[in-house]
Amino acid sequence: MKEEQRNFILAIALSMLIIIGWQMFFMPEPKPATDTPAGKPAATAQQNTTANGTGADIPVATQQQAAAGAPTGAPDLPQAAASREQALAASRRVPIDTPSLKGSINLTGGRLDDLVLKKYRETIEPDSPNIVLLKPEGLADAYFVETGWAPVKDVKIPTPQTVWELEKGEKLTPETPVTLKWDNGEGLIFRRTFTVDENYMFTVRQSVENRSGKAVVLHPYARTQRHGTPKLEGFFILHEGLIGVLGGELREVGYDDIKEDDDRREVITSSGGWLGITDKYWAVSIIPADQKQQIQGRFLYLNKGGRDVYQADYLATNGVQVADGQQAAAEIRIFSGAKEVALVDGYEQKYGIDRFELLIDWGWFYFFTKPMFWLLHYLYQFLGNYGLAILGATLIIKLVLFPLSNKAYASMAEMKKLQPDMLRIRELYKDDPMQQQKAMMELYRKHKVSPMAGCLPMLVQVPIFFALYKVLFVTIDMRHQPFFGWIKDLSAPDPTSIFNLFGLIPWDPPAFLTIGVLPILMGLTMWVQMKLNPPPPDPIQQRIFDLMPILFTILLAPFPAGLILYWTANNVLSIAQQAYIMKRHGAEIHLLQNLRDSLPFLRRDKTKA
Repeated sequence: MKEEQRNFILAIALSMLIIIGWQMFFMPEPKPATDTPAGKPAATAQQNTTANGTGADIPVATQQQAAAGAPTGAPDLPQAAASREQALAASRRVPIDTPSLKGSINLTGGRLDDLVLKKYRETIEPDSPNIVLLKPEGLADAYFVETGWAPVKDVKIPTPQTVWELEKGEKLTPETPVTLKWDNGEGLIFRRTFTVDENYMFTVRQSVENRSGKAVVLHPYARTQRHGTPKLEGFFILHEGLIGVLGGELREVGYDDIKEDDDRREVITSSGGWLGITDKYWAVSIIPADQKQQIQGRFLYLNKGGRDVYQADYLATNGVQVADGQQAAAEIRIFSGAKEVALVDGYEQKYGIDRFELLIDWGWFYFFTKPMFWLLHYLYQFLGNYGLAILGATLIIKLVLFPLSNKAYASMAEMKKLQPDMLRIRELYKDDPMQQQKAMMELYRKHKVSPMAGCLPMLVQVPIFFALYKVLFVTIDMRHQPFFGWIKDLSAPDPTSIFNLFGLIPWDPPAFLTIGVLPILMGLTMWVQMKLNPPPPDPIQQRIFDLMPILFTILLAPFPAGLILYWTANNVLSIAQQAYIMKRHGAEIHLLQNLRDSLPFLRRDKTKA
């Protein structure tokens, strides 16, 4: 009996450690941004530093060409702007307007550095500002994408400071492309033609017309650069930072990792692929249009004026040969927007981008997590609400697992019927644990039951729980999705709290005291489910059983509301299923009596006649 108590308490303790460990390592407080405050003037720029020490943040065709005097990088940072509006007004621009985006192309440098996402806002409030993704240099949190030609010896090429001429188009829309032009005055005419679809994919066609009297070889490059370390979610299960598929391998490099580890800044040779910078819901990626093109991709950390700068870039190793009197071109795609699952998958198929779906962090259990998303997505299309989709998915999962659960609950029902025999064996062999265990096993074999069968449904729920948690956390499709009543965002915790009487008291409790309606309902259903079983004979076990619903309620309260909704619905279905199977197998149901005994004010006074 003592050995069984010890094992039981150990199992409960391990379960608590898993839950607590999940919160400590998977759900830490968001890390603060390390960048200087927005609008604060930047210090004078220092010399750029990179992994190889060349001072180049623009790729060069060869190290020899760089050493021969080709320009090797951007100059000092532009003068700091007091606001985004001021930074935008500092240069001529071509507007961008699509169903999903608004912004502008900067004619200085011909770069994409101003993008706002029309469909997404910062909070659930309808008048909340739209998400601003790209921002021009001069801001502490500048973020831009640039394409160009790598510096080569004795060839005058456009630089990040080149002012381009608008040759064709007045506004970039899905129907109207825009072409920029620059003449180097030495016989080379450069053009950049921007096109964009209705969502978040740009295509930049870089062409060169050669009238110089001699052939030239140019190497196209693309880069995305971000100034300052952004505010991070800080969750272990989510990657934020530099990302790409290069050399047939997924590469993920965190902001801290690339700052502290020079090995993270290696140059990677690849045939096609893609790379960029990702946030939880948004990303900017540069992609060779020709996925058979040989490139050298790299992730960089630089220091500009004491400011952290992160960059992902690639250089085409096979140069574009332009004979005299001829033209040549290279195309680059730029994804800059929201990581919508169907959209990202669609781009992978449409353009043949190597595993572009991994831009969304599905994690190690991709084979389980992504199907969970599609189940919820299809149910959402049918039901029109992701909360209802979660309830529908709960029912489907319960039906799929019904044979396993049925077998487990049947075994538990048979175990309950054997409880008098088990008590008799324990009393008979209370001083001989080995003989007691042998007699127990013989009893199980005789009646064809397993004491571990009841654990199977709980073990199966672990990967389902994790997959649903991952889907709710990383996919933008769940962001700001309401259920009913007070649940306005299924990807966020229940906003109510029992400690301010669910909003009746004008006080905002701290995060650890935010235990809302849904977590309490989950705890109650868990408690009812446990009370279906007769109370254990050991008082220590009984106390642990009584505490478990309370502990789980407190520990799971910070989880997304959608996850708590799933757990609550699963508990309700489990109660119905377990009661049905117990009744079918003739096991006595002690629910009402156990509930009454657990609440002192409902207990009957058995001492009175």
